[in-house]
Amino acid sequence: MNSAGAAPVTHRLLWLDALRGIALIAMATYHFSWDLEFFGYLAPGTSTEGFLRLYARIIASSFLFLAGFSLVLAHYPQLKLQAFLKRLAVIVAAALAISAATWWFVPDGWIFFGILHSIATASLIGLLFLRLPPLVTLVAAGGAIALPNLWRSEIFDTPWFWFTGLSQTVPRSNDFVPLLPWLGALLCGIALARILRDRGAFAALAKLPAGPGWLRWGGRHSLIVYLLHQPLLFALVYLVSQVVPPAKPDPALTYIRSCESGCLAEGSNLQLCQRFCSCTLDQLQQQSLLEPLQSGAILPSQDDRILKLASECTTTSQ
Repeated sequence: MNSAGAAPVTHRLLWLDALRGIALIAMATYHFSWDLEFFGYLAPGTSTEGFLRLYARIIASSFLFLAGFSLVLAHYPQLKLQAFLKRLAVIVAAALAISAATWWFVPDGWIFFGILHSIATASLIGLLFLRLPPLVTLVAAGGAIALPNLWRSEIFDTPWFWFTGLSQTVPRSNDFVPLLPWLGALLCGIALARILRDRGAFAALAKLPAGPGWLRWGGRHSLIVYLLHQPLLFALVYLVSQVVPPAKPDPALTYIRSCESGCLAEGSNLQLCQRFCSCTLDQLQQQSLLEPLQSGAILPSQDDRILKLASECTTTSQ
């Protein structure tokens, strides 16, 4: 996605459009793995563990870095306020549409602060750094990246502050890109673009290989491509599942993998997660709740029985 308010510059960096196109392809491949997992072709937790987890972080960082770079191209040294606000409004509208759609279809993992939300918020903050020395921006970027790894507080555990990335409890979401540490990637993009511009390097950079036209087209229309690619991929995998259904997994094994993956993502250690998930599985099976839970007939955040057994297992697992 382009940064808020991106506009043409004197020497358009065509290869930058190609880089956005590459980032979009990478994001599409990651979302494809998520779709395969959703429909049962991959084991639960596959898209949020190991290499794919790192892959997703690299992709998000690249989008925010390019957004920061583009912010300098479009609005330094002169802020084009009308263009910025127009582009910001488009991104915010798209972000809200994604939040509404995911809340409707997957309320237990809806996207309340995903990549678009993060780009919009970080772009607003990024405006404050456009005229600052690049070294100051790099220091701020380092602080943004380090802070959530060094300090978190229960003060930020309320839903209104989840977006900061400083909460001790990580909320469940199918795409959570909190302001921290991801603001750091956007600030790095701003700093590098400022360094290159201050040294008069943009004219020379404009002569670099631009890449194929189709790739640049995707980069120039990155928001549209982003909004459309996942519904199309999801529909494709759904259609394939109707012709070649995935093998039915063991419900207990599926639950354990999903439970442990979510538990580990919240920062708990492996032994505690294994005890907790084993305890909750036993309780779910004894109360005949496993099947309705996995089918979506009951939602864990809204069913008193699930909340009670989770609380009891949390106590006994510690």
